[in-house]
Amino acid sequence: MTSPTLEYKIFYRQHLPHIQPPGATFFLTFRLAGSIPATKLAELHEEAQATERRLAQIKVDADRLREALLANKRQFARWDALLDSAAYGPMWLSEVPIASLVSGALHFQHDRRVDLDSFTIMSNHVHIVLTPMEKADGTYYSLSRILHSVKSYTANKGNELLGREGEFWQHESYDHFVRDPDELIRIRRYVLNNPVKAGLVDSPEKWPWSYCKFGFS
Repeated sequence: MTSPTLEYKIFYRQHLPHIQPPGATFFLTFRLAGSIPATKLAELHEEAQATERRLAQIKVDADRLREALLANKRQFARWDALLDSAAYGPMWLSEVPIASLVSGALHFQHDRRVDLDSFTIMSNHVHIVLTPMEKADGTYYSLSRILHSVKSYTANKGNELLGREGEFWQHESYDHFVRDPDELIRIRRYVLNNPVKAGLVDSPEKWPWSYCKFGFS
């Protein structure tokens, strides 16, 4: 079984800020349990260990953060490419009732706990761009609680629809704090083009399990 901690460490968390800035927008990805073989994750982890050693040699904090962000993006791209290949593990999200369930759960959160910017549901993973909303007391909804709510509900209902028991989602999720408007545009484009890149459709608006509050133009 894949260690959640192993996957978490792939993305260099010890070098990146552990904060949820008020009003921040996030790029999130979560995947089905068992959708990447442990051998492939181990390969990524070995590469990450080599990068960790290199990062540890960088003495200037700003330089180390910049390099960690670049390493994080490279590792995420490889991790996501493994998911896009859909070559291993369950692909329950390709079934209409399951994809519809997840889509409905995400839309349910919109204007309740989050401002939902965009999402794409693939066969074995989900990309989301969202901003946690402010509560009446001036604090913001926790990203971890939002994700737990979505994943817990869809896991329970998804298992019911599939007539199965057991782990549905991989425990850990990837999240990235969007740092400026230009990055938001790039990430939104990445999310919506995911089905195109995977060869499933020839334009983003043709994928039935994508959403963007601003449309696809």
